[in-house]
Amino acid sequence: MKTFLAMVVFSVFWLSTVSSLTCDFPSNLWCSSTEIARACKVEQQCADRISADSGTRAPKVNFGVYYECICPDSIQFINSQLSPTFLKIGSIINLELVPYGKAKEKHVELLKWESTCHHGQDECLGNLIQTCVIHILGNMSKIYPFVDCMEQFGMWPDTSGQTCAERLGVDYKAIMNCVDGPLGSKLEHQMAVKTDKLDPPLTSVPWVTLNGVHTPEIQNEAETDLLRLICDTYTGIKPKACQQDKSSP
Repeated sequence: MKTFLAMVVFSVFWLSTVSSLTCDFPSNLWCSSTEIARACKVEQQCADRISADSGTRAPKVNFGVYYECICPDSIQFINSQLSPTFLKIGSIINLELVPYGKAKEKHVELLKWESTCHHGQDECLGNLIQTCVIHILGNMSKIYPFVDCMEQFGMWPDTSGQTCAERLGVDYKAIMNCVDGPLGSKLEHQMAVKTDKLDPPLTSVPWVTLNGVHTPEIQNEAETDLLRLICDTYTGIKPKACQQDKSSP
């Protein structure tokens, strides 16, 4: 009972202290907590850092993109919506890229699958290159610049893949070893499995999910104003770019 009362007293004290904070802190501490940032009137300026540093931060928005690397609609979405949004507020997005789309795979032998792609074998190659990049680079902060680079080229994934690797200092030989070997086949099969598990099933590309959910409304908003969709979904302190978006006409 004494322990419980002590906890209550401490909680009341903490809450009263937080509510009465004034900005008597050195500037290097202004972004150290939400309460201090609020007291110093820099809450929005500190949003990204607090979100990144706080152990109790709001969860990132899970956003999945199921696409085909040389599909015109996929290229348009990535270049006009996904890339600008990820550049501005990538710190609050848990992005999953699934380059497969409407492809169909056939199990040809043990641990080997072959795909037939919506836009031909060039697309199969591009999907596979990006799948191997996702596996090899591991971190989306490294993966996304490569994918973005390829999608700016649009077509000719064999050329764009090598060019983007050279630009970004990525080992293209390692990527092609993956593409040409059993690992690439296994990884692309995993992309097929992810795509086939979608509920509702994929009927067009790009196909997006927001925190695991797909609806026509989510799809439409993602294609017209992805930045606003992610900002409105995020439950933490909004990054500055979200506030600028709301003030836009």
